Amino acid sequence: MNLGMPEMIFIFLLALVVVGPRKLPELGRQLGKFMAEFKRASNEFKHQLETEMLNIELEERAKKGQENPKVLPPEEPWERLMKPITETVSRTRSELLASVNIEPPPIKPASSVAAVEESSTPVRPSGSE
Repeated sequence: MNLGMPEMIFIFLLALVVVGPRKLPELGRQLGKFMAEFKRASNEFKHQLETEMLNIELEERAKKGQENPKVLPPEEPWERLMKPITETVSRTRSELLASVNIEPPPIKPASSVAAVEESSTPVRPSGSE
């Protein structure tokens, strides 16, 4: 029902003339109670229909699930999936070069390395400290 303001005023004036000014408030209360009861009953009916539809849908899903059960592979524990570390994580330079099959450069004797380090260190004057 699409009632605008002019239609509502007309219905009110018609009810005022037909029922009278003394009985109009009582009629309004009774009409309000009737509308509230009707709304409550329609909401309850709607809720019951939704509940029944949901139950039917759940029953259909249960029947369908029993007809075509899905078989999942058994779960493996994570220990089987993980590979244990058998080698060390860090390698020396010679191990890396050996794994690549490149010969390492010859290692200098310790005495020649020390002589090179002494010659490369700068000499500071003793008075500047």
